[in-house]
Amino acid sequence: MASPFIEIPVGDRLVKVSNPDRVYFPEHGFTKRMVVEYYLAVGDGILRATRNRPTTLERWPSGVFEGARLATRADGRNADAFYQKRVPKGAPDWVETARIDFPSGRSADEVCPGELAVVAWAANLGTLTFHPWPVRAGDVDRPDELRIDLDPQPGTTFADAVRVALGPARDLLDELGYTGFVKTSGKHGVHIYVRIEPRWTFTEVRRAALAFGREIERRAPREITTKWWKEERGEQIFVDFNQNARDRTIASAYSVRPVPAATVSAPVTWDELPDVATEDFTIATMPARFAELGDVHAAIDDRAFSLEPLLAMADRDENDHGLGDMPYPPNYPKMEGEPRRVQPSKARRD
Repeated sequence: MASPFIEIPVGDRLVKVSNPDRVYFPEHGFTKRMVVEYYLAVGDGILRATRNRPTTLERWPSGVFEGARLATRADGRNADAFYQKRVPKGAPDWVETARIDFPSGRSADEVCPGELAVVAWAANLGTLTFHPWPVRAGDVDRPDELRIDLDPQPGTTFADAVRVALGPARDLLDELGYTGFVKTSGKHGVHIYVRIEPRWTFTEVRRAALAFGREIERRAPREITTKWWKEERGEQIFVDFNQNARDRTIASAYSVRPVPAATVSAPVTWDELPDVATEDFTIATMPARFAELGDVHAAIDDRAFSLEPLLAMADRDENDHGLGDMPYPPNYPKMEGEPRRVQPSKARRD
């Protein structure tokens, strides 16, 4: 008979894990307890990625099984998994929160991890993936992180995203004088994070990300696109600048992804990147790597950079190249200077 619960010591806390033997990943037999123990094994890393950041919890309380469905904003009915933006009811008093504002104008108190016990507690609730905002609790309106999301489109692969990261993206980072920290997405893409001074708004950080994307697109136009509409992207790597908009988040470093192999979003070094594959990093393999190497992104907080060079590039794009803003996601209010949110084929028919 499966144990109804166990208690695991995490720092000064005892974290209750209910139904620890529940299988979360049937393909490999990974259980809820294994997921919790995984997060404890990479504790310094997952905390560095989420500490003091408002964090959306991607919860899969019944595990990742064939046919399982993740709720969308539009339809949460009959879903097996969902995004938890507000702190769950009944959370212990040691689970800290931060008040955040959504694009709709509504607000919420979101989980803001301050200690590893909070991560373990969230994992017990079925949280596989942690989605931290690029801000700290002390100033939730000024991002301290620029996120470059290299997203393979149909017909392209992780290897293509790696090639873009190692070529045009890294070259531009070097020219800007930025230190970028690279990780696998845990699925098909590559993420590059740059710590920035928390001086700019979400709108300005998104504008900087778009400028970065447009510049590397100019350098490799057959490989890279910043086209927002999927019908225009083709078989290219999409630079998803909208991941820098308010309330858009990316799976944190060390987060478990809801795929059968239980892969994780793995921080790697630039030297390692040419030789890695997404499936190299799972909840079974990452603990040993972490024990040997520690967090290879440990230096990410050592220096913060200015966005001024990228914002100057954005000005040049607008003034010299006639390139204006790009559409926001559909659930956002209309933004100043934003073009119509109508896909090109429909606009032509109209």
